[in-house]
Amino acid sequence: MKRAPNIYTLGILLLMAVVLLCNMFCNSKSTAEATPNTYLNHNDSVKYVGIETCRSCHNDIYKTFIQTGMGQSFDLATRAKSAADFSSKHVVYDKFNDMYYTPSWKGDNMYITEFRLQGKDTIHKREEKVDYIVGSGQHTNSHIMNVDGYLYQLPLTWYAQKRKWDLPPGFENGQNVRFDRAIGFECMSCHNALPQFEENSTNKFNTIPQGIDCERCHGPGELHVKEKLAGNLVDTSKYIDYTIVNPKKLVWERQIDVCQRCHLQGNAVLKPGKSFKDFRPGMDLSTVVDIYMPKFKGKEDEFIMASHAQRLQMSKCFLSAKSSVSATQTHTSKLTCITCHNPHVSIKVTGKQVFNNACGSCHDIKTACTEKLSLRTAKNDNCWGCHMPKSGTIDIPHVTVTDHWIRIPVKQQQKKALKEFAGIYCINNSESDVFTRGKAYLSYYEKFAGETSSLDSARSYLKNEKGITETDLLDVRIHFFYLRQDYTSIVQLSRNIDVNICPNAWTSYRVGQAYQNTGVPQTAEIWYKRAVQLAPSNLDFINKLGSIQIELDNTASGINILTSSLQRNPKQPVALTNIGFGYLKQGNTKLAMKYYDDALLLNPDFEQALLNKAGLYNYLGNAQQAKIILKKMLTRNPENVQVKQLLEQL
Repeated sequence: MKRAPNIYTLGILLLMAVVLLCNMFCNSKSTAEATPNTYLNHNDSVKYVGIETCRSCHNDIYKTFIQTGMGQSFDLATRAKSAADFSSKHVVYDKFNDMYYTPSWKGDNMYITEFRLQGKDTIHKREEKVDYIVGSGQHTNSHIMNVDGYLYQLPLTWYAQKRKWDLPPGFENGQNVRFDRAIGFECMSCHNALPQFEENSTNKFNTIPQGIDCERCHGPGELHVKEKLAGNLVDTSKYIDYTIVNPKKLVWERQIDVCQRCHLQGNAVLKPGKSFKDFRPGMDLSTVVDIYMPKFKGKEDEFIMASHAQRLQMSKCFLSAKSSVSATQTHTSKLTCITCHNPHVSIKVTGKQVFNNACGSCHDIKTACTEKLSLRTAKNDNCWGCHMPKSGTIDIPHVTVTDHWIRIPVKQQQKKALKEFAGIYCINNSESDVFTRGKAYLSYYEKFAGETSSLDSARSYLKNEKGITETDLLDVRIHFFYLRQDYTSIVQLSRNIDVNICPNAWTSYRVGQAYQNTGVPQTAEIWYKRAVQLAPSNLDFINKLGSIQIELDNTASGINILTSSLQRNPKQPVALTNIGFGYLKQGNTKLAMKYYDDALLLNPDFEQALLNKAGLYNYLGNAQQAKIILKKMLTRNPENVQVKQLLEQL
């Protein structure tokens, strides 16, 4: 006997069929419906696969991309990679520290040598191998050394447009840190593909890629590759493939975010719990980081090199294009970065007319331009040549770049206005909160040598707002007092923190420094231990812990800790000097002198090593040699009160 159909079951089956049809439709969304939450490669589980994997299917794009500035952004130091001139001996002199620098090749290895002369005699020489070259060579080549994963910038840069060697940006005017500028994740993450970084270190990398790759703009490709290999193809002429990000299909704000993640260099303030590796193309950049820039009245024409996104968004063209986007076409704007730039093709081969055609898409070039016909003819009606003039930048010497603020050219006399600091503002987030603004002022003061007024501004913003945890508030307040060198206030605040559960390595370090500077080394040691526990690869933290143990007469342990630091990076004058002092406390004057000398081979002007060496000579009964060292110190630093007092005592 046949059973009657179950109406309930049929209803469920029909409903399931409708759901399946809806899912099929939803997975084939039109361009206009793309949202950041749609992209499947935003999931943390999706891995990066590298440019060679992309190349296996997109070889034509690969071949043109590797000729672009991004494709040539970072690589091993080879003769082929270097754009610099080695045809004659180039020597750069830094008058502030009385050092000379010269580049050279020995076989296939590049070196940068630092030396000092006394008359015709070389009294100091340090030579370091170049491991990586940064920059395509269109503007610069900078140079990096790798000390067992710890990366440092070397003190010599090639400036391609002027065809000259000089000190790197930020090393000028007495700010030369020689071989000690640490390359952190923030820097590396824009000049390269994403590396593997030792969390909580300053500059320790586990893997270092060799150039910006496809996934910096398209997001991690693992899922995309798996889907294509499984035969799951998408007709991208009709639909969006949500396993990978195509910036062209993004809403215009997210398009801009892809580019301004790096072409908007400024004072970057990460959101709580975020790191620079958390941003993936297609995301809202402001959910990961807010980027602040200083504003100066009367100097609107000055800009930094990587400010393309900021300057573009100041343009009337951009503002008009943004306001003209209709509600039904939110996926695009008439003017974003990729309106003019094809990221897969070098600007060297793009051609001027491509850029002018972008202007012509909105403006009738023949009738809109009011410039004299003779000048237009001389310039071949080159719109961007007049309205986006090339200019020097305030952060990188010897380079000229295109100013992306599209406008009627500014007359020269208008550029002579007085410069007045007018505060900082967030470029990528108009709704940045007050607390983040306070952190931005702290960062501006610390990173960019801001005025003390920046600290006053920071204090007015660092208040307990909704959504700010007590831990975050304490961390930032301790940072504030640390920059003000108000160590007593830090000690008071630290009484509200359990050192055993403090989650912030830098807070632990700063509290330790405060206790050390207020004469409580025993408590300082406890906090330094916590800092090292949280950040075991941070050499500064390790050195502080070792030195405080020597100060507390736990000398053998302190020497062992500092020795472990040298095993990671033997090029540390601070660690060498502190080990020397440890051996002196143990009565081993021979080893003490050796470590002081080793420190001075790396940095002949390191004052603590010189003072310790002078003290050791005096201890050994050689006051004359101690005086020679102290007098040399005064020639380098005539204002050193401590040295003057020691000379008087001798």
